[in-house]
Amino acid sequence: MRELSAGDDAVLLDFSGADDPARAATRAARVLREAAAQGRLRLADVVPSGLSVLVQAGPGEGIDSLAVYRELRARAHGGAAPGEEPPAVTIPVVYDGEDLAEVAGVTGTDPGAVARAHAAIGWRVQFMGFAPGFGYLVPDDEAGNDPAQVALFAGLARRDRSRPAVPAGSVAVAAGYSAVYPRVSPGGWFLLGRTDFPMWDVQATPPATLAAGTRVRFTCLD
Repeated sequence: MRELSAGDDAVLLDFSGADDPARAATRAARVLREAAAQGRLRLADVVPSGLSVLVQAGPGEGIDSLAVYRELRARAHGGAAPGEEPPAVTIPVVYDGEDLAEVAGVTGTDPGAVARAHAAIGWRVQFMGFAPGFGYLVPDDEAGNDPAQVALFAGLARRDRSRPAVPAGSVAVAAGYSAVYPRVSPGGWFLLGRTDFPMWDVQATPPATLAAGTRVRFTCLD
């Protein structure tokens, strides 16, 4: 892990040198959020990405990098795991996406097996981005996932050509990630299915259904 300057009130933790950067960043973010929630760290926000975590203190408070390291080292050396989490968000899906057959062909299986594998995996939001309510989901390393099912999607790249308009509610995969498009937008991911589950509601508090660290389960609808 490298520490990169991000001003007086923040530090950027870079995990690009780790064996599994995405997993390292996700776990670090969970540990630091728990420490902040329990009052051991004074933090305004913890923002993970694919390779790094931005740790932000309040304006003018200054970031205590030593305390951040102390929390991460305690967890790495067998300290208490983050506390009990809320139940996973369960998203019902009709697996009839335009690219389901193509994904089956690329992965050497059949559409039904692709749908079952996607629904069987326990996912976790690694970070939010691209559009309001859009969560980048990765297989949760603590969900007891079947490695064969995870591998089915791990080697799947993006589509050769992006679509100018992906329908809202589309459930998609690409480059080891999964996501639900909260609204109509361009996109180059493979579409596996669709859901009516709301991902973004400006009248709700918070408006986004997902947040970094949220666990997600998909269920098959006939």
